[in-house]
Amino acid sequence: MKKLFSLCLIILTLFLVIFTDLSIEKKVESNNEELHKTKVINDITLKEVEWLTVEKKNYIEIDYEGANIRTRYNTPEGFQRETIKEGSFADYLANKKLKNYGYKALYYNGRIKSNKNIYDSVLDYNIGNQNLHQAADAIMFLKADYLFNKGFYNDISFSFVNGFKAEYSKWMAGYRIKVRDNEASYHKCKEQICTYEDFLKYMNMIFAYCSTISLKKDLTPVRIHEMQVGDVFINSETVGHAAIVVDMAINYETGEKLFMLAQSGTPAQQTQILININDATISPWYSIDFGNELITPEWTFSSTELMRFKK
Repeated sequence: MKKLFSLCLIILTLFLVIFTDLSIEKKVESNNEELHKTKVINDITLKEVEWLTVEKKNYIEIDYEGANIRTRYNTPEGFQRETIKEGSFADYLANKKLKNYGYKALYYNGRIKSNKNIYDSVLDYNIGNQNLHQAADAIMFLKADYLFNKGFYNDISFSFVNGFKAEYSKWMAGYRIKVRDNEASYHKCKEQICTYEDFLKYMNMIFAYCSTISLKKDLTPVRIHEMQVGDVFINSETVGHAAIVVDMAINYETGEKLFMLAQSGTPAQQTQILININDATISPWYSIDFGNELITPEWTFSSTELMRFKK
């Protein structure tokens, strides 16, 4: 009996020793885990503090009440806007009315286009309610609207994709364009008329039968460092895209130049002033020294894709 009792006592003692060792080991592991968690938390906290203490950049000044590009956007420090000729296409673009600051661009069907990391302002003109006013169309409209308002009717003409030359002077004289089996021709069917409403009907015809492919036929290549306001970055691949230079500035001490871009897109949408996603310190300005590729929010252009209207 005594032997049995002694054996039980020995077993109980061994069990207590093992249990105590396991408890100590788990506590050590637990303490190690807590130490690890504390280190991770401290690391994260230090990184956050480091991020928060990064020196803020000086962004360009914006006059939120400014009604056009030149009154709304200041130039970065050290830069001045280039002189533009009064009454020129560049002057027209600089004074083109903008929507109130903070206005969201609309698609042709009234849907809102988010401005997050894409655009900063929206040009104020009617694009219609059809899916027509897209990238190249916006550029053709701006050019044609300028010429119409200056009374340069004979200079308003655009190439269709099939090569047909659609001249506003013919349209104004009462001729309409008939398209059949990829062939286009003029047909006299109206008296002479020269109203803005009829001009917009002509532009809808242009939008319907022109594209980035055809617009390139009306443009000529330009070297980057010869850039002017009104020049166009254009890519005519299967989808294609285009954006127009709407303002420029220069640092006369260093010779560095900056430019600003506007675009429409697909589906048809209002024209927007693009932000610079690569350098927020000068946005919406872009440096002319961007290298081989111009990266914009929704398209990347090659430096060889800058072009200018032939007339």
